[in-house]
Amino acid sequence: MTRFPGPSIPQRLLSGGFRLFFPGSALLAAVSIAIWVPWFLGFMHVPTLLPPVAWHQHELLFGFVPAVIAGFLLTAVPNWTGRPGLKGIPLLALFLLWIAGRLTISFSEWTGMLGATLVALSFLPVLAIFVLKELVAASNRRNYKIVAVLALLSAAQMLFHYEIERYGRVEMADRLAVAAILILISLVAGRIIPAFTGNWLKANNPGRLPQNFARFDLAVMILSGTTLAMWIAVAGGLQGIRLPTGVLLLIAGIAHLVRQARWCPERTLREPLVTILHVGYLFIPLGFLLTGLSMVVDHSGFTSAGIHAWTTGGVGVVTLAVMTRATRGHAGQALTSPHSTTWLIYAPIILSALLRILVAIWPQHTMLLLPIAGLAWIVAFLGYVVFYMPLIARKG
Repeated sequence: MTRFPGPSIPQRLLSGGFRLFFPGSALLAAVSIAIWVPWFLGFMHVPTLLPPVAWHQHELLFGFVPAVIAGFLLTAVPNWTGRPGLKGIPLLALFLLWIAGRLTISFSEWTGMLGATLVALSFLPVLAIFVLKELVAASNRRNYKIVAVLALLSAAQMLFHYEIERYGRVEMADRLAVAAILILISLVAGRIIPAFTGNWLKANNPGRLPQNFARFDLAVMILSGTTLAMWIAVAGGLQGIRLPTGVLLLIAGIAHLVRQARWCPERTLREPLVTILHVGYLFIPLGFLLTGLSMVVDHSGFTSAGIHAWTTGGVGVVTLAVMTRATRGHAGQALTSPHSTTWLIYAPIILSALLRILVAIWPQHTMLLLPIAGLAWIVAFLGYVVFYMPLIARKG
């Protein structure tokens, strides 16, 4: 009987969005922090026209996060719609467009800022158009809100470049981007965390089960969206609403804690692949509480701490949680995490988030804690690449 060779590794990498965008985003996460920390501390220079903090914000919010979103959506949308996913040369073209944005922004002293901006701005609209086309073809109106969030994040990126050109700094764009990302995480988490938790509990720890998305979750989402809009408006100059915004942020933080308690997080401690989803989400209410406290007591350290709870904590931890789980699932592996490698990925990202929050509150320890936080972040994302790339390249 004749045996035909299976697909080559390049063919496998081009067979699904997560196979390119998950390791690509992880490598960007590691490399960008490896560059930014010594640059921020004055030990090196990057040939970009963006200031160090602005470059850091741009590559996290509009480079790393969109790549993770792309990997997730290009894998999830075919399941939602029953239609073929993006693969082959079109997938490679989209990935190269994302890489081009990273290179032109980082070398904008050579490419010029206008050209770099146009290239960097193109990725999110292209991704959104593809996702919308697939949803419309399948009449999948339920997920139109995902495209709306992509559009909001794209608008934030355009505002970012406008503010940099006009003022030389970012006033509102970073908050708009963070808000869009938080809404997306809250939407997706509200589906997958109760579902994944419930599946594991039914098989391994029978008893109380998580509550699925209900009116309470919708109320929390509406409260969060309204409060985040007010938070953005404060940055735009509406200082008169600063105190009520702070109070609402605190209320939203408590509401998210109640929401998470309904998902039975304490019952998942035997399975790190499930527990880490809950740990990551816990940074979302923490960010609301710290940001609300910063407005109530007028403390800039708490402002930065809240943003880093949302980004380094919420975005970083949830990202690795989703990527590790999705990679194992699509590679045909059991949805249980091997303890020999799990904590080499999860422990460093949690440590990085906690240290980054402490740096914001106690900036006098920046020279000590910031490099450690950066190193822990790098170890976590490189750990994903090292331990999960063999699964990504495997026939699934």
